[in-house]
This record gives sequence, structure tokens and C-alpha cells, in this order.
Amino acid sequence: MAIGFVLINVAPAHEHEVYNKLSKIPQIIELHPLFGEYDLIAKIEADDFEELGTIIVNKIRSITGVLDTKTLTGLTF
Repeated sequence: MAIGFVLINVAPAHEHEVYNKLSKIPQIIELHPLFGEYDLIAKIEADDFEELGTIIVNKIRSITGVLDTKTLTGLTF
């Protein structure tokens, strides 16, 4: 299993819209608004790192209002 933490920058005035769309992605198991450099952080669980990348590119970065992402990967023990 692959775990990813995705830091997300959102265009001004799109925060709620992006949050609502992200909350509907089943692989996102946690989603939190942030203050500071990034607007949201999402925790993703996927079968492997290839699937993790596909979720980030096809399901997160494709959302209107998402400006940029930074992904931190982890392992489960």
C-alpha cells in the first residue's frame, strides 16, 4: 500500500469548491484546510505508487482551481 500526503494550492475564492470535489474522491481518506503556504492537505491511500500518481494527476490536479501540488510519500508498517 502507498500513502501520500498532498499539499494543495488553490486559486482565491475556489477553496470551498475544490474542498467539496476532493472530499468525493474515495482514495482521499483525510482532507484538512490549512493556513499558510498551502491551502489544503489530503492524505491518500492507494495500492501502489503508480496508482497514487494517477490519482494526483488525473483526479486532483485536474480540478478547476487547483494551482499547484506537492506530494510527500510514505510507507505503512
